[in-house]
Order: sequence, then C-alpha cells, then structure tokens
Amino acid sequence: MQWTLVIPLKPLARAKSRLAATAGDGLRPGLALAFAQDTVAAAVACPAVRDVAVVTDDALARRELSALGARVVPDAPGEGLNAALRYGSEAVRAHRPEAAVAALNADLPALRPMELARVLDSAALFPRAFLPDSAGIGTTLLTASTGSELSPAFGADSRARHSASGAAEITVEGVDSVRRDVDTGEDLRAALALGVGPRTAEAAARLLIAD
Repeated sequence: MQWTLVIPLKPLARAKSRLAATAGDGLRPGLALAFAQDTVAAAVACPAVRDVAVVTDDALARRELSALGARVVPDAPGEGLNAALRYGSEAVRAHRPEAAVAALNADLPALRPMELARVLDSAALFPRAFLPDSAGIGTTLLTASTGSELSPAFGADSRARHSASGAAEITVEGVDSVRRDVDTGEDLRAALALGVGPRTAEAAARLLIAD
C-alpha cells in the first residue's frame, strides 16, 4: 500500500514554544523549520509513501518544503492541529478519493525512511492505526486506509484517545526514529543521540545543550 502523508506545521514564529528555554526566540523558528525539513525529506524518501502534503500558512516553510517535494496545502480552517489534519486529508481525497492517508508529526528530525516504511506496512493491516510517541502518551503517526476517515485526536493523552476511537495501536519494534518527536530540550538531546538529519544537525550546532 502506498500512502499520502499529511504533515501539519504551525507558523514558525509560534512553533515549538516548549523549546524556548533551549533555543530562545531567535533560534527556535529555524529549529522548527529544520525539524520539518528533515521529516519531509525522510518521508519523501520512504518507499511506502506516494506523496506528502504539508498543511501550513507559513511562507518560508511553504517555499522550503515545496523544494523538498511536498505539496503545500494552506491551513484554511486556522483552528489548530486536528482541524488542519482533517482539512489536509480532505484536500488529498478531493483529488484521490481512494487515497490511504496518514498524519505524521512535523517534528521527527531523526526519522529514517525504512523505519517509517515498516510502520506504514504494519498500519496497512488495519482500517485506522496509530503509533505512540517515545513517552508512551502521545501519537506521532495516525493512519486511515482507503474508505476510513482519519478522525485525528492529537493533543494531550492522544494515545489513549486514539485507542478509544477504535484505531489499532502499532507495536512494531525498532522504529525509534518514528516515535521520537521533539518538544523539549531533553527530547532534542534524545533525537541527536539517535542521529538527526542534516538540517537539524546544522541548526542544533548553534545551541548550547547541556549533557
């Protein structure tokens, strides 16, 4: 099964606010963009991915992510993450009603294409499925096969909410890069230990991150 990934991204000036203590307002937007660039680049390179749609209103992100091969969809609802994901998936299916769609976080800078492929191959066994984040509380990936609605419920305790909605939990081992989202300085250190993409590595080199 080939998937269309829908990746939501806030305007960079407001993205990754919990990284302010680590990056400061001067470096934080560039770091958020680097995360998204490395995420999109890995997603585009994944053999299970047909194409990538990024939902954002940020002009710089639109330009940079389009250059990596993503289609950019304006965040017309402007009502937060789940509304953006619903709108993005609807935009994809307006052109291809049979599309299998997957919502993927934009902050997976260590993402590896083959690990993502393994997760998506497992998700293909279910109408809807999700992958918990490294903390075991949130969600980094939510999928909807042909004929199923995405029905995203991202946010606090999204693992429990996606499970309660009937989505199957993906239990593939050895896919740490798909689970390692970055919200805090501690998350960033963990991602750097896994090995991040080139843009995040360059942006993180400007930071002083304590061991």
